[in-house]
Amino acid sequence: MYRYDQYDQAMVDARVEEFRDQTRRRIEGKMTDDQFKPLRLKNGLYLQLHAYMLRVAVPYGTMNSKQMRKLAHIARTYDRGYGHFTTRQNIQYHWIKLEEAPDILAELATVQMHAIQTSGESIRNISADHYAGAAADEIMDPRPWAETLRQMTTFHPEFSYLPRKFKFAVIASEADRAALRWHDCALRIVKNDAGEVGFEVFAGGGMGRTPFIAYRIREFLPQEQIFSYIQAILRVWNRHARRDNIHKQRMKILVHELGEEEFTRQVEEEFQHFLTLKTDFPMAEYERIAAYFAPPPFETGLPEEIDRSDPDFALWVDRQTAEHKAPGYSIVTISLKPAGGIPGDITAEQMDLVADLAERYSFDDVRSTHTQSLVLPHVRKVDLYEVWKALDAAGLGTANLDLVTDIIVCPGLDYCSLANARSIPVAQKIADRFADLDRQLDLGELKIKISGCINACGHHHAGHIGILGVDRKGKENYQLLLGGSGAEDTSQAKITGPGFDEDGVVDAVERAIERYREIREPGERFLDTYNRVGMEGFKEAIYA
Repeated sequence: MYRYDQYDQAMVDARVEEFRDQTRRRIEGKMTDDQFKPLRLKNGLYLQLHAYMLRVAVPYGTMNSKQMRKLAHIARTYDRGYGHFTTRQNIQYHWIKLEEAPDILAELATVQMHAIQTSGESIRNISADHYAGAAADEIMDPRPWAETLRQMTTFHPEFSYLPRKFKFAVIASEADRAALRWHDCALRIVKNDAGEVGFEVFAGGGMGRTPFIAYRIREFLPQEQIFSYIQAILRVWNRHARRDNIHKQRMKILVHELGEEEFTRQVEEEFQHFLTLKTDFPMAEYERIAAYFAPPPFETGLPEEIDRSDPDFALWVDRQTAEHKAPGYSIVTISLKPAGGIPGDITAEQMDLVADLAERYSFDDVRSTHTQSLVLPHVRKVDLYEVWKALDAAGLGTANLDLVTDIIVCPGLDYCSLANARSIPVAQKIADRFADLDRQLDLGELKIKISGCINACGHHHAGHIGILGVDRKGKENYQLLLGGSGAEDTSQAKITGPGFDEDGVVDAVERAIERYREIREPGERFLDTYNRVGMEGFKEAIYA
């Protein structure tokens, strides 16, 4: 993983001290809340329902054990003993005291972490495939490019005064494990017919009030031209953006209003101007950064066989491990979705355990995912049983990856000042309703995603089953959506009809799932069945 150089560290340290002074002046009454708000947001500090919330960046989801232990320490010292992993691969703390926020940032800086650009009108944390550098199906590790783009865009003039927040993702496989086309701009590393490596470029995606799936605007872009192309995209957006209307400021609105062809034409025109400047990205800089991501020293000759005599362990292996590019290794996903728990939450003690396991069994490497879980990317198959035993004893051994209880959920009205409805209790009730593991396995891949407001932090637009909490005449009301996907078969979920109360939407979810079970054909996922029969195949059952 990337390590700070002297300039990185100096920049982060200076930012901490700057914010410490700003916070002191706010507490002393020398600055109004309106004056302080944009400053704290640029440092990841939100004021929510009950307290301040701090969002810490986890660039492209990669951490080491020292960083994970620091996150545990912050949870224990400054919060209530836990943190919450988000759909942007970050971690949030929901009970922060304003006067302690600069101390937290200072502690983060000692382990090369920060909260810069986790809020505000900026390029947010750049996300990537959480299996990066380990996946058997990737062309190359996409994280060096994610880090390169992070460095090039942080504090760059072209990206310093954006009309609205801007979200990036980078992957390097056909399988989409990062919700690629739900981003403002996304890059898939590909090879052309000549075997050259470059980028497939997407633009104009996003969720929220007006969801859109990104268009592919470039089939192949040479690696050395990527920064010029991204600047061209941002210039077109900056030129036309509706800075007068907060609901129309996202780039997805511009792409939709101009149309795919016209937006692409303008980007290409701007791009040609950049090419005349002969300022292609220096590949030597990419190579410098890529050196930090050299593969770990994998052992050779390791056995592939796994002792499956323990049925609980065998089930966990089947659900929570994935094929690794190195023989004898597996990728392990740690579920943060236990029965009765809050999806994405993790205690300080559990963080310490994950740090220990990463250090001992995974080359000191741990990842956060956009589905609110964690990953140990490089575990020897001979060590899987010991890893599982430790996880299981700590309440982290749930075997439900991509099953009906592996629910994505935002904090909702229990924490968030923007929310209209609670989302956590709905997720817990659905998980309880489908707690029987045999039932989960029978249903197969079924992705439920829940948001407490139209900002869509729970990705409800991309759920096979999505739930959106809204306010209806002062009461919480839940819209049910079907048919979304955040994978390579990206699609936008559609509203089924009238909404429900909290218990009613849980019943409606069960009715929709039972309808799927009745009409599915062999091998069909819920999404496949929906795509075959459409909304009408489910509506009567849902509103029975």
